Amino acid sequence: MKVYDTPLAPNPRRVRWFMAEKGIEDVEVITLSLMEGQHKTADYIGKAGLPNVPMLEMDDGTCITESIAICRYLESRYPEPNLFGRTPEEIAVIEMWMRRAEMMFATPMMMGVRHTHPAMGVLEQQVAVVGEHSLQSATRALKLLDRQLADQAWLAADRLTIADIVAFVGLDFGRMIRFAIPAELVHVIRWADAMRARPAARSGMPQKAA
Repeated sequence: MKVYDTPLAPNPRRVRWFMAEKGIEDVEVITLSLMEGQHKTADYIGKAGLPNVPMLEMDDGTCITESIAICRYLESRYPEPNLFGRTPEEIAVIEMWMRRAEMMFATPMMMGVRHTHPAMGVLEQQVAVVGEHSLQSATRALKLLDRQLADQAWLAADRLTIADIVAFVGLDFGRMIRFAIPAELVHVIRWADAMRARPAARSGMPQKAA
């Protein structure tokens, strides 16, 4: 199998982090440059269908994009450590918090960076008001995460799960614009420190920040 990756983008980082947590080392990682448009070549789009990264190319030639779809497939192939849930109840709770983390926090944070960071102008027709509104939405969502983390170490279970990876990768993307967690959100700060301390976090770090 092959994973097509790019160093700076948050969605590919989710997959790199997920693979690192599971110790997956037998999947080839192919690095693309978004700035050079390597994800827009006819060959790549012919496989992916869209100029989206990451993409997983399976041994039989099947190609899938979308970071969560890739992680779900890898979970089925490499079931331990479990990151999507074991029981029906646990699976549902993890799915709920993953969706909340992605839709309410990570996506607005990513949009905020893409519309406000000068280097992102190469990839995005930037609209400043969209960026600022997105960052405000992401900051509000952090309050929800803080309440959830008040009485537990991780977002969705008694261990790290895909929900934590999605939330933290979105948060850490904000460092490109020097986004700071509000000081009063002490539970998010504690959780973020725990995420940064994980060996998989270092494996998932982009090579270079703009």
